[in-house]
Amino acid sequence: MILLLATAAHAATTPDYHRPGDLAPPQDEQLEAALGKTLCAAGYCPLLADDSLAVALVIMDSDGDAHLAMANGHRMMYAASLPKVAILFGAMVEAQSGVLTIDPALEDDLQRMIRVSCNPCATRVLERVGRERLLDILMDSQYDLYDETRSGGLWVGKDYAKRGAYRRDPVAKLSHGATVYQVARLYYSLENHSLLNKTYSERMLNAMKDPAIAHKFVAGLKEVDGDFELWRKSGTWKNFHADSVIVKGEGLHYIAVAMVENPAGEVILRDLIQHLHRLVQAHGEP
Repeated sequence: MILLLATAAHAATTPDYHRPGDLAPPQDEQLEAALGKTLCAAGYCPLLADDSLAVALVIMDSDGDAHLAMANGHRMMYAASLPKVAILFGAMVEAQSGVLTIDPALEDDLQRMIRVSCNPCATRVLERVGRERLLDILMDSQYDLYDETRSGGLWVGKDYAKRGAYRRDPVAKLSHGATVYQVARLYYSLENHSLLNKTYSERMLNAMKDPAIAHKFVAGLKEVDGDFELWRKSGTWKNFHADSVIVKGEGLHYIAVAMVENPAGEVILRDLIQHLHRLVQAHGEP
């Protein structure tokens, strides 16, 4: 019941995407019910009920079908460094269009911005793309990664530096924000090249591969059996914790995104990914 309430709370602003290859709601009802049961059994229902936890899970079958399940999937939350993936996406858009040349210095900043979450690197890339230009890209109907008339999405309105915000998002007034749905949707687009072409989708994925910070989802996945490839970006600031990952290996292929506002957020996300991983394993069983 709590999961249903958490999901229904944002039903009025649920985005409706229909472009080919897009990760479009509605969700997989059976998987979403299983997700709710899993989260509540793990003790996370209170966090869902007070909107301090949001989760998205996308399971990709071997036949190419995607199964989406979410809890608070369209809730805007402060996401710390996770929206650096939006800066990376903006750089890929501009490079693909020929506006931006990815020279060795920029390539190094792109890699370090994601793999080690380098703040000065992120700010330099943001300057190369253009602060307002990035927001234009995120809100462009060609990409729909942020829509103020729906529920928001990915937003970068502040340098990753001690300077103040230059533009807060219209929905939640956040400087660095995201919904778990839009992060999952962006990652899914990299799998099927629906927002970027194959070359730049793969280039973006390359920057996300082999994460160098072993906490949250990465730490949790190290405790499960199997050999997996990971593409990942996380974020932390005070009590705000976020993580997102594409997982492939051992016959599994899925996207997991979660954000939580809680002092124990790192431990919560480390535990949460193990529950999600087991749910994905069970989904593939006859």
